[in-house]
Amino acid sequence: MTAAVLNATPKAGPARRAPKRVLPGFGLTLGYTLFYLSIIVLIPLAALLFKTFQMTWPQFWEAVAAPRVLASYRLTFGASFIAACVNLVFGLLVAWVLVRYQFPGKKIVDALVDLPFALPTAVAGISLTALLAGNGWIGQYLEPLGIQLAFNPNGVVIALIFIGLPFVVRTVQPVLEDSEKELEEAATSLGATRWQIFYKVILPGIMPALLTGFAMAFARAIGEYGSVIFIAGNMPMVSEITPLIIIGKLEQYDYQGATAVAVTMLLFSFVMLLVINGLQAWQRKRQGAPL
Repeated sequence: MTAAVLNATPKAGPARRAPKRVLPGFGLTLGYTLFYLSIIVLIPLAALLFKTFQMTWPQFWEAVAAPRVLASYRLTFGASFIAACVNLVFGLLVAWVLVRYQFPGKKIVDALVDLPFALPTAVAGISLTALLAGNGWIGQYLEPLGIQLAFNPNGVVIALIFIGLPFVVRTVQPVLEDSEKELEEAATSLGATRWQIFYKVILPGIMPALLTGFAMAFARAIGEYGSVIFIAGNMPMVSEITPLIIIGKLEQYDYQGATAVAVTMLLFSFVMLLVINGLQAWQRKRQGAPL
């Protein structure tokens, strides 16, 4: 009986080996991650804050609230907001055409959307200046009519529109591709007009993506420098952006003043980052994806 029981007992197989990881374990990879982020992000930001904390509050306020600096804030944030609003509308139109229509050269148009990503910002600024200046290809016909698009705030807005368009298009495009066309067909069968279908069926589904693209274009425009300085004219109190203020203070060896203005921009960038992350979490929640 005992021998039968022993024979019936299943033999333990070889111990299963843990699957081999492509990369090292969690501890080592986390250590490298924290080290890399510290070198690239945390240490420079800590140095920026440390330099600013050496100033007294009156010195800090004088640096960040000078009339010339305040004028640069108004231009930077105002032009960025206008450019982001324009990209919100036309970026949606471009994404709609690329998703809903088939036409010759569609792949070329789709690739051109990413051109501001690949093109150096200085090249973009020089190109826009060559087009819109008084002696440019387009500006030579507009300036006699009293329309000046270069070397003033108008040029700043145009440059920021150019560099911000891809953010809206590439954020909205995949959401439009995944949208359920059956809902639009059902609304059509119920007698809804085209505007009602867009406003009540399509727009609610893409609104989180639209807001995310708007926030990303706005945040990108705030820190833009290379494409703006060539077309802005850089006139104090008129067409001088905040990044140029920081560069000017560095050239004058006013390091504390430069860091004070930079910290102000940094705080606003953190706020924009929180807004973008919140909008992306809202978008994933609406789509039913895990947060």
